[in-house]
Amino acid sequence: MKPTPSQTIGPFYGYALPFAGGGDIRGGDIRGGDIRGGDIARGGITVHGHVYDGAGAPVSDALLEFWQADPSGGLRGAPGTLRRDPVTGAIIGRDGVAFTGFGRTPTDADGHWTLRTHTPGNGYISVCLFARGLLHHLYTRVYLGAEPSGPLADALTPERRRALAAVEEREGVYRFDIHMQGEKETVFLDFA
Repeated sequence: MKPTPSQTIGPFYGYALPFAGGGDIRGGDIRGGDIRGGDIARGGITVHGHVYDGAGAPVSDALLEFWQADPSGGLRGAPGTLRRDPVTGAIIGRDGVAFTGFGRTPTDADGHWTLRTHTPGNGYISVCLFARGLLHHLYTRVYLGAEPSGPLADALTPERRRALAAVEEREGVYRFDIHMQGEKETVFLDFA
């Protein structure tokens, strides 16, 4: 038997997959930090940006998932850190204590997204993008700090490698825009 073809994945996921605090994966005191003031004083960073389609228009109904190492480079995020409403069973948000290493956030009406986290010990954050019209989700990485390096980044041309680097707007606040197509297309990874 042949596999059946893929179908577009959205925008249905936007109703069920986002959850309160999905972009706050740092743990500890996650309230108070934002892209205007940063949260470097409490040991965290903010990464934010926009998702754009091939025509350069913002994508207002995309969903981004993030996976990352903890500050020491460990990949064991805390399981079970989402709280559920005891009456309805609905997810009501993070427990606000444990570092999970996983986040999920939708874009807003302007295509903007925000992630509050720790600086990953391995220097990058893995991103999975879901958006209308895609047959398969897209993977990329956001490298923080110095120019991206490592086996994956080293396989790219210097120009494409730099496209994976977030721009530090000020201490503790980074910007990384995702362009789905076109001249500024983000480097997407194929994990076949």
